[in-house]
Amino acid sequence: MLTWFVLAMLLLAACGTYMRQPVQSQRAILGPETPAKRILLDLPEPKEKIVTAVYKFRDQTGQYKPSENGSNWSTAVTQGATTILIRVLEESGWFIPIERENISNLLNERKIIRSSRAQYEKTDDVLLPPLLFAGVLLEGGIISYETNVLTGGAGVRYMGISLSGQYREDRISIYIRAVSTSNGQVLKTVYTTKSILSQEVSAGVFKYVSAKRLLEAETGFTYNEPTEVCITEAIEKAVESLIIEGVKEHLWSLKTPADSASVAFASYDHEKMMSYKLDPMGRNLDVSNRGRLTVGASFGTNYYSGDYSNDQLRPNYALTLGVAMNRYFWLESEMGYRALRVPRIINDYSWFGDLSLRYVVLPYEKFSPFFRLGAGYDYKSDGVGLSAKKYLPKINGQVGLEYLLARKWGITLSSGVNYYLNDRFDGSSIGKYNDLNWGVSLGIKFYFLDIK
Repeated sequence: MLTWFVLAMLLLAACGTYMRQPVQSQRAILGPETPAKRILLDLPEPKEKIVTAVYKFRDQTGQYKPSENGSNWSTAVTQGATTILIRVLEESGWFIPIERENISNLLNERKIIRSSRAQYEKTDDVLLPPLLFAGVLLEGGIISYETNVLTGGAGVRYMGISLSGQYREDRISIYIRAVSTSNGQVLKTVYTTKSILSQEVSAGVFKYVSAKRLLEAETGFTYNEPTEVCITEAIEKAVESLIIEGVKEHLWSLKTPADSASVAFASYDHEKMMSYKLDPMGRNLDVSNRGRLTVGASFGTNYYSGDYSNDQLRPNYALTLGVAMNRYFWLESEMGYRALRVPRIINDYSWFGDLSLRYVVLPYEKFSPFFRLGAGYDYKSDGVGLSAKKYLPKINGQVGLEYLLARKWGITLSSGVNYYLNDRFDGSSIGKYNDLNWGVSLGIKFYFLDIK
């Protein structure tokens, strides 16, 4: 029954994907537009449009599509970036692009026009309007295509039921430079990047439902962000940057000078300022997500392990105060109340206090593993456990995961062990190792005072 229920849930979860499967041929539609296009179209109007020529804006990466079976001579990115750039320039409202990529075809056609007119009009004095000449040349190209910049995934399999997911992030980089045709000076160079995301989710069942009947089912989907759309968005962002940077350096002018204080320009200034603070993974290295001081609370379970068996899970509660030594290490003090029980032998409720060092593996990420190592004691006025000692010293270790729900609020899930420095907790010294207890805890933390 459980197997059929899980199978039904897997199929229902995949319905959203299956409903998008094409079951018949589809009509041609207009190509999708990117969010960067809307920002580009919302820029203020120019005082005068700029006549611009683009000879070649090509793929300079030299990358080919990866192949598992032999060589693949298909390029990893489009070879039509020049066409994309010309369309972006045309629709931006700031430029008048002129044909230069295939200028030989244009010149041949003008020769044909002159020849035909001379033949039928019986005159050698056939004039055509002069070609526009560009005040600015745009050069550059797709200069980088990095694969597997970030990869990862997770999966679980239990009793023949599996669920897994994987992702991969690639990245492209675009450079554009504006060159003056009057003296060859490079007026401005801009640079943009865009990630390309690929995802895969799969689920399956492989299980014997009876001695002679095997159930096998699987479902899943993959999503690959279109490379051509990503390149288009990167070029649109580069053109936006070129326009704004050119206005700031007085290379070209706004129709209304007061528009230089518009939201579009302010947003660009903020983005550019932040780009100096971010690393290649988009993390702000100047400010950690976690603050200098932390306060937390947790609830969990305790499980005694010693010279007696038949022990039971019991609760524990704790409050935590901590201070950051740097972005990776926190010195933390934990105080709480815990219970340990072995039926008919031990039923102990004691206070405890610990001082430990916590190491956060990924301090700039919302989701990070952490490790903690420290020492402390259990306290009870009439004796901890069966030891007759008010204070029972111990060392402890913990491993866990932390996820930040908001910039300063996080939840933790951890598992740890407390190893007593003597074997007196249960009143018996049998065995090679001292008594210990371990458990699992769920907690919440609040951080304040930024680490800079």
